[in-house]
Amino acid sequence: MMRNGILAMYKPQGFTSFDVIAKLRGILKIRRLGHTGTLDPMAEGVLPVLVGTAAKACDILPNETKCYAAGFLLGTVTDTQDISGKVIETNPAQVSETEILDILPRFQGDILQIPPMYSAVQINGKRLYDLAREGKVIERPARPVTVYALKLTRYDAETGTGMMEITCGKGTYVRTLLHDIGQMLGCGCCMTSLIRTAACGLELSDCHTFEEVGAAMAEERMDDLILPTEKLFSDLPLLRLNETQTRLYQNGVKLDLTRVHGLTAGAVRYRIHGADAQFIGLAEADNQQGLLRVFKNFER
Repeated sequence: MMRNGILAMYKPQGFTSFDVIAKLRGILKIRRLGHTGTLDPMAEGVLPVLVGTAAKACDILPNETKCYAAGFLLGTVTDTQDISGKVIETNPAQVSETEILDILPRFQGDILQIPPMYSAVQINGKRLYDLAREGKVIERPARPVTVYALKLTRYDAETGTGMMEITCGKGTYVRTLLHDIGQMLGCGCCMTSLIRTAACGLELSDCHTFEEVGAAMAEERMDDLILPTEKLFSDLPLLRLNETQTRLYQNGVKLDLTRVHGLTAGAVRYRIHGADAQFIGLAEADNQQGLLRVFKNFER
């Protein structure tokens, strides 16, 4: 039986994140798969896939920072905000590298971003991309997102083309970020390429292709490709329980905090190891009641 854990996939262009899951279900012969964040079909790169009980981690990831390398073209605006869309505006792009560098700080930190019409965001029960395909444009409320780092790595002033490295939090649309930069520059901008270089602590070097996964399945060595679920929570402090505590905890019993060793001051959520030093799951400390309770277990 295949073990539970993380399969770092390299998502190719032309696939949605759901397409990747669907294809993997066929290769792995397993239904219980999830992923940690959608990528547009145009994008490629790191897509962590959660296998078996690890799929329970989809909505509780403590590290949702993602890194991207994005290509852009100044002077062109499209309806999708990337090069795959319909061109709706072209402008001269007489912009210097200095002008770009001067405005980048305005797009770093906690900012507000209006999600693009071609996105999976739901408003009044309808996906924005469904409305966009009907030719509709509706008002969308701005959403808070966080851009931790934004770096211009290449720029050709003659062609208006370049590359950005972006480190951002959950829910950030890179194509919208580039679109908004173009609007502030006064010429418009669209994204021409996108590679996710890191997500959930995984990097490109961790990733596997469909061909590699297929070969591993044929050779019965899939366990070599699957990383432990605990890797998703490596930033959380660790508690190791004794044998009695392990038995009680696995049965859902709340533990007396005064009898648990290794607590970290100020911490609320912990990784839990049993007496055998194996990862069980996550717990939360209720310091007011003096109890340690199960938050999410991944054993089954």
